[in-house]
Amino acid sequence: MTGRTEARIIRLFPRGVITPPPSKSLSHRAVICAALAQGESVIRNVALSEDIEATLQGVTALGAEWHLSGGVLRVRGGLARRADLINCVESGSTLRFLIPVAALSDEETTFKGKGRLLIRPMDAYTTAFAETAVRFSHTKREIRIRGPLRGGLFRLPGDVSSQFVSGLLFALPLTEEDSEIRLENPLESRQYAEMTIDVMHRFGVEASADAQSFRIRGGQRYRPSEYTVETDYSQAAYFLGAAALGLDVKCAGLSERSGQGDAAILRILEEMGAAVTRKDGLLSVHADRLSPVTVDAREIPDLIPPVAALCCYCEGTSRIVNAGRLRLKESDRLRALAEELGKLGARIKETQDGLAIEGARTLRGGSADAHHDHRIAMAVALAAIRCREDVGLIGWHNVDKSYPNFWNDFEKAELPAALRAEGEEA
Repeated sequence: MTGRTEARIIRLFPRGVITPPPSKSLSHRAVICAALAQGESVIRNVALSEDIEATLQGVTALGAEWHLSGGVLRVRGGLARRADLINCVESGSTLRFLIPVAALSDEETTFKGKGRLLIRPMDAYTTAFAETAVRFSHTKREIRIRGPLRGGLFRLPGDVSSQFVSGLLFALPLTEEDSEIRLENPLESRQYAEMTIDVMHRFGVEASADAQSFRIRGGQRYRPSEYTVETDYSQAAYFLGAAALGLDVKCAGLSERSGQGDAAILRILEEMGAAVTRKDGLLSVHADRLSPVTVDAREIPDLIPPVAALCCYCEGTSRIVNAGRLRLKESDRLRALAEELGKLGARIKETQDGLAIEGARTLRGGSADAHHDHRIAMAVALAAIRCREDVGLIGWHNVDKSYPNFWNDFEKAELPAALRAEGEEA
């Protein structure tokens, strides 16, 4: 068995039908809505990861109780403070979603984390709370907040994470006053805020949106509900990408009418020249060759790691643009992708807000590092499919943050020798 500090030699690759895990984004939202509802909610198709555990522990501190068995999560909600410290580990969603929820109380709450979490931008909340009774302080060691949060007008920049909007959306219906979140410029990753509104609706709370603002009626109450989490397109992208690179892989459980923004992976694969087929509930992808693409990352930042890995095999120059926010994730993802895919032989250049990648039929292979980032680890695994030599990955266990079962799903069969032998050296 590979030790967690040792390199994992990636020699095995997926084959057959894979069911990716439940959507992490939807799971966070459903857990928080259930925790805010008085009574018991049932959330189906839930899988634990480090991020989801962080949110579950966070809502426990704020008063919820939960039990998970066989993928069914039962949450008994209601704000009844149990603890004044919430450890978000490395989950940005947990941190940014729960700060306004904690601010509903006039008791102080301290948020802690690890890795890069507490150095990631929080200025949006500093601005939003500046003219309110909420006391908010942020250092590299901790965040402290004390309410009570009241409704009203909240101004936010739009060119930061939509998680700030979602955090306020969760909390503001529980204030007495009506509220408006007004954007100073267009919101990036807007579909995530719309996803939040959709899940809130499923738990009996309403909000509306237009291009410049979100409006929330005060005095609402979350209602205990039953909710089923969709399968995650963000994680499915690695297996759909593996199919585009020639492996016999199909994905199950992906909704055809999903509101997940990362369902855009299907459009991107088609732009690369792949044929995407949906039959009997299974998604399959086939491509003889992949063509270069230009991908705007503004609305789909989580897709950029697998897309960058695929672009290494698109024969021509691909570009990823408007991706500057990827520098503020668990790692500087633009730099990490350029460095680690480059180590495998990719011709890849980092730009200020993106990547330029000159694709080839195969890469050399070699050693790579995950930069303590789950999505970099998975991107290296995807790129390894067409490497002529073995790929050794340090930090392979970082996938536990979002997809603890990733390696069990990914390492299903030995790569056909024809794929390793194919093509010229990059």
